[in-house]
Amino acid sequence: MAEQLLRSSFGAAAAAYAEHRPDYAQAAVRWALEPAPGLRVLDLGAGTGKLSATLVAVGADVVAVEPDAAMLAELRRALPAVRALPGSAEAIPLPDASVDAVLAGNALHWFDMTVAGAEIARVLAPGGVLAGLWNIMDDRVDWVAGLERVSGSAAIGPRDTLSSWRAATADMLVARTGLIARFGSAEQVEFPHGQRRTADSLVATLATRAGMLVMPDGERVATLDRVRAFLGSRPETAHGEFTVPMLTGVLRARRR
Repeated sequence: MAEQLLRSSFGAAAAAYAEHRPDYAQAAVRWALEPAPGLRVLDLGAGTGKLSATLVAVGADVVAVEPDAAMLAELRRALPAVRALPGSAEAIPLPDASVDAVLAGNALHWFDMTVAGAEIARVLAPGGVLAGLWNIMDDRVDWVAGLERVSGSAAIGPRDTLSSWRAATADMLVARTGLIARFGSAEQVEFPHGQRRTADSLVATLATRAGMLVMPDGERVATLDRVRAFLGSRPETAHGEFTVPMLTGVLRARRR
């Protein structure tokens, strides 16, 4: 029930998600697609289209699938040329072997891979690629590590930092899901990225995290106030715009 609550929390904040969430490093997307037999790409759990926009920018032929109506509406508004369909990872509204790659941006961890794995394999052409991408904060940087401590795991969780994302995602594609017969071994690589923010807009970004969206109002306000005070206390973030040091991490496997 808690997992379902988190998974379904984004729709109410769809406009804020579209405004504040970062895009994905183009180098990461190109690497994810490198072994694919073609450029027909499904953006699965597409949200408001952050990953779809990067896929379009690198020349992919994109179809987006998203279960939440509010998120899907934002995607269609932002990317009217992208074919965008209601659906889920567990029930993909596409024919067999119809795409060369399935990519999921900050979404793979929401899928029930015991069901979704077979669906993904069904829609992938032979030799097709499945990849999860996560935008992660570089906690080797001192102020980012401090922000992580102040924010708490509801805002910056184990998939959200360089020091922990690999361990948190390593077995998502194969080990626990019985997909080893359908997919080869998974690879993990990170690519440099960043997002221009102010203290206020970084607070707004963290407020779109699922754990924050389901938090009781008083606790959420207190957490965001604590984050704002921390950012105001650091010379790197107290005044004007700054770049949040990030990477896009990619977990990739190829269909047998």
